Amino acid sequence: MYIPSTNQMNDRNEIVDFMRRFSFATLISTKEGTPTATHLPFVIELRNDTIVLLSHLARANAHWRYLENQTVLAIFSEPHAYISTKNYDKELNVPTWNYVAVHAYGKVELMEGYEQTLGILEKTIENYESEYCGLWNGFPEAYKVKMTKGIVAFEMTITDIQAKKKLSQNRTDSEKQKIIESLAQSQDTNEKSIADYMMDLSKPNVSYDNGRS
Repeated sequence: MYIPSTNQMNDRNEIVDFMRRFSFATLISTKEGTPTATHLPFVIELRNDTIVLLSHLARANAHWRYLENQTVLAIFSEPHAYISTKNYDKELNVPTWNYVAVHAYGKVELMEGYEQTLGILEKTIENYESEYCGLWNGFPEAYKVKMTKGIVAFEMTITDIQAKKKLSQNRTDSEKQKIIESLAQSQDTNEKSIADYMMDLSKPNVSYDNGRS
């Protein structure tokens, strides 16, 4: 991903927080030179100094058959906003787009067997709807076996991560303030989120506590 120095995200905690907040990502791999993408919810785990992504695909989705033995890419990207030139001090300008994105590269290991698959499925339930765990735990074992047979669970160990926040860092303070005020008043969730990220630029150690949009 092209990342000018002013747009780099280098804080690991900030990057992980973003991935957890916007955890529905796009998984991309190639087969014989042709890219294939699947949109998936991910659970993000920290294991010592390593980031590991957990997810699963439908077994009917042939994508899982060629995930191993190559470097794959998961793209986390959600908040974005059009930036109008009406927010700039000078008329001679062009509009642009603000956004935040994380590209995570890594190696995939498919989970074999019922217990491993069930483990990832239950971590996913706990992550997205912990209240559902009580209901799920009461289901017959035969039903759980049937459900796990219909999916392929996997872990993706991250080997490289590239993170970017393009938030008008090259504009004047007055222009940034105009942009923030304009986006904050919008009814669009993405635009409000970008306003929040812009306001947080000057705040160190920002954490979103795994909140979701």
